[in-house]
Amino acid sequence: MAEAEVAHRWSPISDLAETDLDLDRAELLSLSGVWDDVKIELPTDQVDDFNERLKREWAIETGLIERVYTFDAGITQLLIEQGIDASLIPHDATDKAPQVVAGIIADQAQAVDFLFDFVAQQRRLSSSYIKELHALMTRKQATASGIDQFGRPVEVPLTHGEYKLHPNNPTQPDGRVFEYCPPEQVASEMDQLVEMHLEHVDDGIAAELEAAWLHHRFTQIHPFQDGNGRVARALASLVLIREGWFPLVVASSDRVKYLDNLKAADSGDLQPLASQIAAVQRTWFRKAIGIGEQVRQAAERTDQLIAAIGDQFRERRVQTRVDMEQAKETSATLAHMATARFRGLQDDLSRAIGADGQARRVFVDYGLDEDAERRSWHRYQVITTARHAALDYWANPRELHSWVRLGLVTESGRSEILFSLHGINREFRGLVGASMCLYRRQKGDDIEHQIMELEPVCGELFQFNYKEAAASVERRFDGWLEDSLLRGLDQWRRGE
Repeated sequence: MAEAEVAHRWSPISDLAETDLDLDRAELLSLSGVWDDVKIELPTDQVDDFNERLKREWAIETGLIERVYTFDAGITQLLIEQGIDASLIPHDATDKAPQVVAGIIADQAQAVDFLFDFVAQQRRLSSSYIKELHALMTRKQATASGIDQFGRPVEVPLTHGEYKLHPNNPTQPDGRVFEYCPPEQVASEMDQLVEMHLEHVDDGIAAELEAAWLHHRFTQIHPFQDGNGRVARALASLVLIREGWFPLVVASSDRVKYLDNLKAADSGDLQPLASQIAAVQRTWFRKAIGIGEQVRQAAERTDQLIAAIGDQFRERRVQTRVDMEQAKETSATLAHMATARFRGLQDDLSRAIGADGQARRVFVDYGLDEDAERRSWHRYQVITTARHAALDYWANPRELHSWVRLGLVTESGRSEILFSLHGINREFRGLVGASMCLYRRQKGDDIEHQIMELEPVCGELFQFNYKEAAASVERRFDGWLEDSLLRGLDQWRRGE
């Protein structure tokens, strides 16, 4: 039999490169500070409830993304809300017995506690701890998938907490082989991995970058027979937890992007993986900052709520008002930046489409936060964009809202690209988001201009908070705005 072509040849793990160190961390650090401010106002049981739900989501998703078991998003949400219980998993909804699936998830949830305990004890990472982690996470997984001598798929007994004895190089769909570390090199490579990581900790390497590096280099080694992806995400989570952040939850819906970023790291570019880890942290900070209000409202009786409302209006802290005003001042600057950019595009686009003022035309209008009447426009588009699965957050345009609109009218109809700045979460706590969407307007019998085919065109939600320096926000916003406009215009062009 001819030897299979190699898609990726194994080589010993490498340290961080100089180019890896170029990160803009201001937003994550300031978000962490906002969460610290919110957390001290919450009773311990509310924070514990949030952490428990996060732990369940991590435990469920880390197995889903590896196809250890399968079920739909509805069951995922049910298990997050109600707890890990085999009775909540229908027999026909997964590829394994519900008791087996629930047992695997429970072990993975226990691994999160194991990580927090490790950090609390101020232990330093070791290869023996990684073996313990693997044994815990795979305790109820009896077998692993393998290939026999005839190339047929088989299930083989899984060894727990022990390095592999045989190569585990997967064959890709194109028939080529991806090489991981040979079994005889695993122990020395793992020792090198731990040594480098400890040096990074002592050197104060950024948490999101170190999480990406440790995750990727561990997967390059692939030291265990199975469960390597789950352990890699646990090790990345360990780095983030030590920073006071959240475990790394990679949703199964983000699997393709996640695997693409790992491939980029295989080619020497660690930035996409580090950026994805940072984006996940931003999402969880946003959820955490908003969860206090949701849990608090669920727990309060009517009389307590009325008392709280009275306190809110009687005793608003001066510093809180200052913080909120800082967020609004930065928002005003960004709104003017967006308005100037949209106006700059207007003339160029008019020439490009041969605008005649009637059948073809381009227009720009806006409503800034200080304009009480116009700032209330387009709330439907803003809220619908926020609810889209690609973004999924709570938009709050009541306290703060500015928008800029680029209208494109041709023989094909009227389309609009809408940029919006608004608060995030039901209670405005100085967390501000920016989104951009594209939609068509179509005349109807009962509504003058119905909104059709609304889609976000921003790659991700842009967000900032009152603790981040304005210069840092503006620097990040400039790139986000340009990228979102490019996406919006390209999508409009393809729809013409």
